[in-house]
Amino acid sequence: MFFDLNYLIWIAPAMLLAMWAQMKVHAAYAAAKEEPAPLSGAAAARHILNSAGLSFVDIEETPGHLTDHYDPRGKVLRLSSENFRGRSLAAVGIAAHEAGHAIQDAQSYAPLVVRNAAVPVANFGGGISMTLLILGLFLHIAPLFWAGILLFSGVVFFQLVNLPVEFDASNRAKRRLVELGIVPAQEMGHVNKVLNAAAWTYVAGTLQSVLTLLYYVSLAQGGSRDDA
Repeated sequence: MFFDLNYLIWIAPAMLLAMWAQMKVHAAYAAAKEEPAPLSGAAAARHILNSAGLSFVDIEETPGHLTDHYDPRGKVLRLSSENFRGRSLAAVGIAAHEAGHAIQDAQSYAPLVVRNAAVPVANFGGGISMTLLILGLFLHIAPLFWAGILLFSGVVFFQLVNLPVEFDASNRAKRRLVELGIVPAQEMGHVNKVLNAAAWTYVAGTLQSVLTLLYYVSLAQGGSRDDA
């Protein structure tokens, strides 16, 4: 049901966008890794955080490829080894983006506050919605199916509110890198390409969730008409 031809047709635009975005990310990141930067990613993040009065935010190295993230609960910015140690425009760009999230957190940036509040709902909805959708479909229990749709809507809401959070973090990163002299304005091209390409991956993921939700709704409405 969830991976039939109709479903693939529904989400095809999102899948195509995701493949394009991933290619853009890999190409932009590979090119930016070849461009030297005056600081490592960790040093750039530290400079940005300190300039914003966030010296208490720790920076840690974490394993994996592009596993960089900011943990608002622990107030820790974690960078993958290649970006923690790397002295490239790719490393400082991604490190600055994650530092942007830390600044959002410190300033109680409204979309971030909403996103963080939605995390438990999204986690719960993502975990149980598929079970309810499957049971509702195969047992022909419409209220159960609609309950699954409602819970999956929480996941979609989380992803929608996450978009402005990610775009804002990238804008903060670009601005801080130039203002602090880490990357001259005329050399920001590679950083912009990396962060812009990464943003498109979030757009693609959100679009897929929205289209999946619409697909479920279409199934529910079709079932309702059949029962009438």
